[in-house]
Amino acid sequence: MHILIYSYNYYPEPIGIAPLMTELAEGLVAQGHTVRVITGMPNYPEREVYQEYRHKWYVTETRNGVTIQRCFLRIKSKPNLLDRLLLELSFVASSLPQALKGWRPDVIFVTVPPLFVTLPAFFLGCFYSCPVLLNVQDILTEAAKNVGLIQNQWMIRALSSLEKFAYKNAHSISVIAEDFIEHLVKKNVNFQKISCISNWVNVDFIRPLPKLNNPFRIAHNLEDKFVVLYSGNIALTQGLETAIASAASLQNIPEIVFVIVGEVQALENLKKCCRQYNAENVLLLPLQARENLPQMLAAADVGLILQKCNVVCFNMPSKIPLLLASNRPIIASVPSQGTAAKAVRESGGGIVVAPESPQALAEAILDLYKNSAKALELGEKGRKFAIAQYSFENALAKYEALFADAIASQASDLQAIPKLATRQSIITSKPRLY
Repeated sequence: MHILIYSYNYYPEPIGIAPLMTELAEGLVAQGHTVRVITGMPNYPEREVYQEYRHKWYVTETRNGVTIQRCFLRIKSKPNLLDRLLLELSFVASSLPQALKGWRPDVIFVTVPPLFVTLPAFFLGCFYSCPVLLNVQDILTEAAKNVGLIQNQWMIRALSSLEKFAYKNAHSISVIAEDFIEHLVKKNVNFQKISCISNWVNVDFIRPLPKLNNPFRIAHNLEDKFVVLYSGNIALTQGLETAIASAASLQNIPEIVFVIVGEVQALENLKKCCRQYNAENVLLLPLQARENLPQMLAAADVGLILQKCNVVCFNMPSKIPLLLASNRPIIASVPSQGTAAKAVRESGGGIVVAPESPQALAEAILDLYKNSAKALELGEKGRKFAIAQYSFENALAKYEALFADAIASQASDLQAIPKLATRQSIITSKPRLY
């Protein structure tokens, strides 16, 4: 198959959807398919275009057999609503000429959000007469409204209309959690066009490693500490203030240290929060190189998942499979009926506590601090679950099947059109008079 992937984020961006789409594209190439990726200039999570890509309109690269076609982005490090809109529109405008350069795809695969990227993808689907598949990572409009990211009612209505258009015109939709299916069906999306394919983890890369002589622990003077780790995106949906307030309440136990690893700009805000709570047992670190990720996760005694109370069924943290695969227990401070809570409970690899409750989080941390056998058992259960349910090979096979089915279905539909047209012409044509 010739597969065109439309993904705003891609390698070398270290977190979020970028590593997943990179692994998917390279995995498809390894299976014998031809893949090219339309993406922006790398900028995440700092919201600044990486130095070597600045002041460029287009860059075409090849990495591990994947053709990567990068496009200009109009980006601001501290965007307001207008800046966010212009960012997405700049990608829409700049990506289309790139996508038209190269071979004709058999199928187009689009990751959303962002939603506006569906516009050039659907144009290309019509232009090339090929199916367009959506990969829904977040239910964007629900997330934007619930966490207050977008409050402008005009913008909310516009995004809702675009969302309906995208769901209606997509040939197929893949979602990353079962709860997403129910939510889309409530939006009148055809159930038969939805498939659930969980985000994955490379269980050979993220694997159990010893805490003793761990390079991450040694580098940050954590050898004799009980490490509570949060690593990844720091956004409105997380509420890291809960972790800092919890850390402040546990300062009487000097062995317990909270380590928060994230983008530099977000860490500056967390420094103020630490001062506010007088939390001196919190270590703030910038994002680590991806090759150091296994050692960093192995340095933890506990991995944290944090969400605010209003994050229910439209968000599934991609760090859950990572933490499970690392053989470390999870404490999830998340809504009890949400997608993340269900995933943690189903895995058996963690504890779910009330969101935005520093006390509940502190009590759970103390429980595992005092009960190492329980922590070990949770970690082992999580690792087994990750191998069984979140393997990359399983996800790759499902995506291959989804692409093949879409291509076959599209071909069948196209073959049926001439026959239908012939029948219509017979029915509607007038008799000739000789």
